[in-house]
Amino acid sequence: MPKAKKTETDHISLTQKMLVEAALPHVAFDGWSASTLEAAIKDTGVDAGLAGQACPRGAVDLALAFHRIGDEKMELALAATNLSDMRFRDRIAKAVQLRIEAVADNKEAVRRGVTLFALPLHASEGAQALWATTDKIWNVLGDTSEDVNWYTKRATLSAVYSATILFWLGDDSEGSTETWAFIDRRIDNVMQFETVKAKLKDNPLAKGLAAFIPNIRKPKNHIPDDLPGKTKAP
Repeated sequence: MPKAKKTETDHISLTQKMLVEAALPHVAFDGWSASTLEAAIKDTGVDAGLAGQACPRGAVDLALAFHRIGDEKMELALAATNLSDMRFRDRIAKAVQLRIEAVADNKEAVRRGVTLFALPLHASEGAQALWATTDKIWNVLGDTSEDVNWYTKRATLSAVYSATILFWLGDDSEGSTETWAFIDRRIDNVMQFETVKAKLKDNPLAKGLAAFIPNIRKPKNHIPDDLPGKTKAP
């Protein structure tokens, strides 16, 4: 069977990966900056016009591509991991651990990314990237929620993941053991929250309050630009 012809999207994605790989040695010194992007273009020999298509907003798109590559590595690692014998809370913890391990060799690049997306100018892109990561985790773990729980699960895990990343950046323990223990503690907090939510369903007062909440549903495939999880095409 002949191989499928690569689309323009495939070509752009491949170019982004090439640029990210070339950029990583420079990020430690120059951050996710225009200088880093220029160096990556020079090192790869990628045509400037093509690089402009791959990263139309410059270095911020390069940083977002690095984040998406980490998500892809996590998804592959999760697919290769036997989760069947794990408790559900352990599956969540494992997913977060695998996501961090996917970028463990590029810790300074992650640190520089956190700094970049902490800036007001790029905070929305950082929030969308974080939301997309937690959405992928829940999807891989088989989440089927369609109502407000779709949002609360991702919002809660986003808080866990972002806190864990900050902890990991300052963790110098052997094999990041302190970080993995931190994940376990945070996941325990999440599970306690889910237990409380379950109990509230049987509470008459909670049922009364629920009547004032609109019928919130998870977004469809075509998500408006102002909703979490929407990634704009390059």
